[in-house]
Amino acid sequence: MTDRQPQATPATSAAISPEQAAFLHRQRSGRLATVDPHGQPHVVPICYALVDGILYTPIDEKPKSGDPRELRRIRNILANPHVCLVVDHYEDEDWSQLAWLQVRGLATLVEAPDERARALAALRARYRQYQTMALEGLPLLRITPARLVAWNWATTPGTAPAGG
Repeated sequence: MTDRQPQATPATSAAISPEQAAFLHRQRSGRLATVDPHGQPHVVPICYALVDGILYTPIDEKPKSGDPRELRRIRNILANPHVCLVVDHYEDEDWSQLAWLQVRGLATLVEAPDERARALAALRARYRQYQTMALEGLPLLRITPARLVAWNWATTPGTAPAGG
C-alpha cells in the first residue's frame, strides 16, 4: 500500500461560457463541497456572485455556531483548497427543465481590499439581504474555476420527459 498525498492543481482556470454565466445568474444558490483533512466531505448551501469569471461567496451574518473564521468550510479550505460548487435548476412538474452546473476549482480567502470591495458590491447587488450586513469584517471566499461540468435534460441525447 502506498501513501497518497494531495496533489496541487496547476494554476489554470476554466473559462465560464456566456451560457454558463447566464445560468449562474438565473439561479439564487448553490451547494459548496469541501473535504476535511481526513477525506470527509462537507457540503453547505451558499449564496454567490460571479465577477469576471470568478465566483465569490461570503461568510455572512446569518446565525452560526462560533467564530465565522472557524467554520468547517474555512478550516477545510485552508487545509485543502479543492472545492466543488453545484448550482442546479429543478422543476418538480417539468423535468425537461432540469439542469445543473458543477464548478470544480480552488477556493481561497480574499484579502485584497479592492477585490473584496468589488465582490461585496456584486453580492449586495444580487442579494438585498446583504445590503444591511457588515460583511467587510467577515471572511470572503474566492472560487477560481478549474473545470466545469454542465448537464441539462434538453440537450442530453436519448432523453425525453417522463410520459413523453
